[in-house]
Amino acid sequence: MTPRKIDLGWKPEEPTSRGVANAVSRAIRAGVLKPGSTLPPIRAVAAELGLSPTTVSAAWSLLARSGTIHTDGRRGTRIAELHPGSERYRRAVERRSPFALDLSTGVPDGALLPDLAPVLARMTSSLVPGSYLDEPVVPELVEVLRDDWPYPAEHFSVVDGAMDAVELAARALIRFGDRVIVEHPTFPLILDQLEAAGAEVVGVPVDTQGMVPAALKDALSAPAAAVVLQPRAQNPTGVSLSPGRAKELAAVLADSDVPVIEDDSAGYVAWTPGISLGRWLPDRTVHIRSFSKSHGPDLRLAAMSGPPAVMREIASRRQLGQGWTSRLLQKILLGLLTEDQSVRQVERARVEYHERREAMVEALRRHDVEVGGTDGLNVWVPVADESAATVRLASQGIGVAPGSPFAAAPLPGGHIRVTIAAVSESIPELAGMIAEAAHAGVWGAAR
Repeated sequence: MTPRKIDLGWKPEEPTSRGVANAVSRAIRAGVLKPGSTLPPIRAVAAELGLSPTTVSAAWSLLARSGTIHTDGRRGTRIAELHPGSERYRRAVERRSPFALDLSTGVPDGALLPDLAPVLARMTSSLVPGSYLDEPVVPELVEVLRDDWPYPAEHFSVVDGAMDAVELAARALIRFGDRVIVEHPTFPLILDQLEAAGAEVVGVPVDTQGMVPAALKDALSAPAAAVVLQPRAQNPTGVSLSPGRAKELAAVLADSDVPVIEDDSAGYVAWTPGISLGRWLPDRTVHIRSFSKSHGPDLRLAAMSGPPAVMREIASRRQLGQGWTSRLLQKILLGLLTEDQSVRQVERARVEYHERREAMVEALRRHDVEVGGTDGLNVWVPVADESAATVRLASQGIGVAPGSPFAAAPLPGGHIRVTIAAVSESIPELAGMIAEAAHAGVWGAAR
């Protein structure tokens, strides 16, 4: 049967799979093909262009790998929808007005960051620009990282922050339309990145010890491309994986080939020891440790380890762009990790953040507000009405992050995320105001 004549509205400049893929891309940019529209069957396209179905199929494969199109079984092949970047994160930290006390940001206390001056003063021999041919990761830094890594890892990279690392890992492991399992709730930028990549996000709840094994097992009943989790000081809940829970999760994953991406964003200021599923699954765990909260957000540095094939692909992708992360910044980090004064300052910050969080949790408990988690810079506060809570606190000059952008699935109740990193005074008074806001909508605007 001869396919019916169709008007494609586009034509390749050369009769190859690459030529067809380029023509479709140009048609999308020109508005000829709209996001969400369905492409004709492969045989119909091949007949119209005078090409073999194999050539068109290969073109479709190129477009699918780049996330330009999405093949959905009997429903056909569609042009991928456009995904706005960082939409959830923008909602979480959006400032509608200046606050006298902004607890919405999740950033560390600048006063608790280590002093860079002593390290810079000792770097006179390191300030000579390096070569394009130098090792991308400073070897001495790798040795320091390896000594404190939560599992024996061989292959390391240093990249431009935790979210850069998550994006690189996602690009290496995830394709358009893949199912990706995440903690629920989780950090909005993780959800933004996965959704921008065209992934189908599947949320798995967390309890006091981390991701729930039974729920993870249920989520794995269908194929998944990756599991993304935060092993300690989970943002927003403050939950850290217990060793027993980490072993349980590894056992659930043992019968699959699903890789794990771990985002240890708290790093050296986390109260709980480092932990990773890489202890049990080293051949498919990508572990990321950020130094933003511990050593300075503007350093923009994170270290990552992973299986050889994944790390090679990440290195190859970086060669197409920035190539490597500044070795000068890496040497500054090396100094901060080894100089006695800097080590003491980071340890002081670690203790101080823990004490501040514990004080806030206990103060909220005295107001009948129970907060979970044991670690990190934030508390995840259950509220009767999310909008009422954020508005009430805003009227008192206090900014907090609404809970909905952190949700990978519908939340059973309202929440707000409160960053306690810079709260060193008046914690009982502040806890009372947060508690009043948490009850707003149940007890009314005031008690």
